[in-house]
Amino acid sequence: MKGVILAGGLGTRLYPLTHVTNKHLLPIYDKPMIFYPIETLVKAGITEVLLVTSGPHVGHFLGVLKNGKELGLKHLEYAYQEKPDGGIADALSLAESFADGQSLAVILGDNTTDSDISEDVKNFKEGALIFLKKVEDPKRFGVAVFDEKDKSKVIAIEEKPQNPKSDMAVTGLYLYDSKVFDIIHSIRPSDRGELEITDVNNTYINEGQLRWAELKGFWSDAGTFDSLAAANYYWAKKGGK
Repeated sequence: MKGVILAGGLGTRLYPLTHVTNKHLLPIYDKPMIFYPIETLVKAGITEVLLVTSGPHVGHFLGVLKNGKELGLKHLEYAYQEKPDGGIADALSLAESFADGQSLAVILGDNTTDSDISEDVKNFKEGALIFLKKVEDPKRFGVAVFDEKDKSKVIAIEEKPQNPKSDMAVTGLYLYDSKVFDIIHSIRPSDRGELEITDVNNTYINEGQLRWAELKGFWSDAGTFDSLAAANYYWAKKGGK
């Protein structure tokens, strides 16, 4: 399995910090934010990674990550998303040639977690596996809708709902088989003009090909000042280990 880290966008919610550099290079305690998703993949045994980025600061990644060897990667590629507001699925579409028919572990570049997904990666065969986490503010996320009769079954993902049907958020960590690219090519832009990863996940659900797992341990995105502060606090308290 190969890995894809999606580190695009303009990070407008973190202005003025992101006037200076890409959001994913901001510090989380003692290292750049982007180190955390890389470490999650490496810990799971994934050492071939594509980093998808966009915006005016893309060159900064080269100086920080170089060829990835210092972080345990055997191979690191970069791809440029021309439309930083094109959506997560649009960014993922750039990984099609890199995937070369293999399954992918996809993680958003602002996700920090100490969870170990190595068993999930090892046991993954086909379809999609999404990782969920209970959150206090589900309106900010894609949220899982569960079958009323079978609470273990996800029947839909709702994107940033005003009235969430659960408090289980889609974390931004996914495992996909190679069919994901056919699905991306088949979906249409949302009302926001983006190719939504939620639409990709719902397609897998409709085909009976999506499973979910609860992400154990700590998880936080770092896309707002509050979540950035929370992530910094956790990793500082943990000592950066």
